[in-house]
Amino acid sequence: MYHHSASTSHPAAGSAAGVLDPAADSKDAILFQRCTWCGTAMYHRLLCPVCQGSELRTERSEGVGTVRHSTVVHRNTPAARNVSLVEMAEGFVVRGRVMGPPVGIHSGDRVRLSTAKDPVRGEPVFQLLDEPYRAWT
Repeated sequence: MYHHSASTSHPAAGSAAGVLDPAADSKDAILFQRCTWCGTAMYHRLLCPVCQGSELRTERSEGVGTVRHSTVVHRNTPAARNVSLVEMAEGFVVRGRVMGPPVGIHSGDRVRLSTAKDPVRGEPVFQLLDEPYRAWT
């Protein structure tokens, strides 16, 4: 298990352990790993899901993606919120929240990273790039 502590040494990016380098972390960026063997992009993994390689290098995402799935959640929260799976332009999928009315978020909507961590849930927060209003179909 990996714990972030200022007094311990951190593995270098792309180390055999495959963990993200916390020193390179920024509050306005999503860090992900890319397998050095097959080039697969992934988010918070220890091994490559394609080739099972452990040599992963840390990269920074541009923060642009597409909503692949979104659902409205009503439990453990005073108001309804959305939970979305966002496929980033680099090819990995991340779970996060898209700002806006929960019922107004749809698959295929383009989003941009707003903040890398929600202060309460610790998930990335995205905002819509396109006009959120749709014509009646």
